[in-house]
Formats: sequence, structure tokens, C-alpha cells
Amino acid sequence: MLERFKVPKSDQIRISANSLRKTVSAIFEKMGELPTDAAIAADVLVTADLRGVESHGVSNMLRAYVDRYGEGTLKANTGWRIVRESPSTATIDAEKGHAIILGPKAMELAINKARNVGIGAVTMFNAGHSGPIGHYAMLAADQDMIGLTMTSAGMKIVPTFGAEPRLGTNPIAIAAPARNEAPFLYDAATSSVAGNKLKLAQRVGAKLLPGWIADLDGNPNEEPVSIKDIDAINILPLGGTREQGSHKGYGFGMMAEIMTSLLSGSLPPMLGGELSRHFFAAFNIDAFTDVEEFKDTMD
Repeated sequence: MLERFKVPKSDQIRISANSLRKTVSAIFEKMGELPTDAAIAADVLVTADLRGVESHGVSNMLRAYVDRYGEGTLKANTGWRIVRESPSTATIDAEKGHAIILGPKAMELAINKARNVGIGAVTMFNAGHSGPIGHYAMLAADQDMIGLTMTSAGMKIVPTFGAEPRLGTNPIAIAAPARNEAPFLYDAATSSVAGNKLKLAQRVGAKLLPGWIADLDGNPNEEPVSIKDIDAINILPLGGTREQGSHKGYGFGMMAEIMTSLLSGSLPPMLGGELSRHFFAAFNIDAFTDVEEFKDTMD
């Protein structure tokens, strides 16, 4: 993560990961989650911090999640259900359940299907925020599979040449195992900057680089600017400007929208879709090629 987004050393307080997990888990239990589910949620957030992804960790997200439980936009101990299923696929209605709890369960379902038939793909709609989607892709990599995840939420991204937002930051992640080297993990928003990083920038007083956001007329900012009101700005697609390839980021964002919203039978935000939609897929390497040779080649 860029230095500009990190909490100043003078403000840092270091505690053990285990202590943080216990505290965060207790907070989720207070929100009404079962102890086992609260532990899953805590693991997702703390693991993000341990990976250095503070934009999706405890300090940057937990307050927002607590607020959403209080507002009723997140439902604790949800009765999520599978509404459509085949040997290799499933569609889940999360019933307002938190995706950092249901995401690992959806990927586990995809992994089991991939173990049986080679590929497993699960879509989820009517869900809460996904948190760091690379976390779920890594669950597949830990099982000698390739994990692929995407998500769609909100509407803060303006299309190339556009002035009105139509897409979310719509991140995409893919993970693959290796033998002795670290696994490969790509996890990035399809916007010029992740929305949660804007929250970090606001917290630490960092300036935004040119080409990250647009004014209300859709014009890209050309100078470093401080962020005062996140709700008063829009974010540009990955690439920033047309000359720098923002049409590619816009296309990636649309791809994620199709795989999450439309494939789950839900509406994208531009058509009035609410909450978040997610996609989880696992590819059993052994169904395609020798898994040991694959991991040697990855190294």
C-alpha cells in the first residue's frame, strides 16, 4: 500500500493479532452474530491488516459495519439460502447477511463443487460488503485450486467521458498456489483508486493524486487534492483518463458487474440494485493438469 495511505507512525498502536481477533469477534457477537460466524468475520478483517491491506482491515471498516447493523442494512445471523443450484454452480440469496461471513461459506461451496466436477462457481446477491475479496480467492489457493472472485457495490465510478456515476469500484481477485514460493494473489479495484483508500486518505490527511477522481462535470482532477467530503466526489475508472486507458478500467468494471449482478439474477446499481452482489469461483487444477507440475512452474 502506498505510504500516503498509512497511519503515521506517531499514531500507530501495535497489539497482537490474537488479541485483536478476540476483540473484533466479541463486537460482531454483540451485533447478534453467532460466535462461529463472528470468528469468521474477525479473521477476514485481521488477515487483511496482517497482509498490509489496511483499507479493508479493522480500523477502517469495523465502525462502518457496526453502523450498518444498527441501521438495519446488515442482518445478523441471517437465514441465507441457495435459490438455484447445479453440480457446478449455485446462486445464494444472502438476505442482507454480511458477506465477510457468507463469502468464506460461498467459496467453500464453490471449492466442494470444483473438487467433484472440476469447476465450481457461486453467485450471491442481497448481501453486505465483501471486505477484501482476495481473502476468498486465497481459500481456493490453499486447497490447490485457482480462486477467482469479484464484487459489485455502490455507484461512485463515472464511465469514461461520463459525468454521472454508474458503477461501483467492482474489484477482481485471482489466487493460485505455488510450491515453495508464496502463492500468487492479485486483488484490485477496477477504479483508479479503491473507495476504502479514500477513507484512509481522509483519516490521515493524505492528498489524492491526479487522475483519481472527477468533479461533478466528469472532469478528471489534474492536481493533487485533499479530500474533505467523500460523498461530494466521483471516482474515475482504472487508468483515470481516456489517454491513460480508463476505457479499460470501465470495461473491467462492467465485466465484474455482469458476473456479479446479472449472473445472480439481480439488478446492477445503475438500474436500482441495492446492497452488494458477489461472485466466487474455484478451478480444481488437478482436473486440468498435474497439480504438482503446476506448482513447480508457479515457483
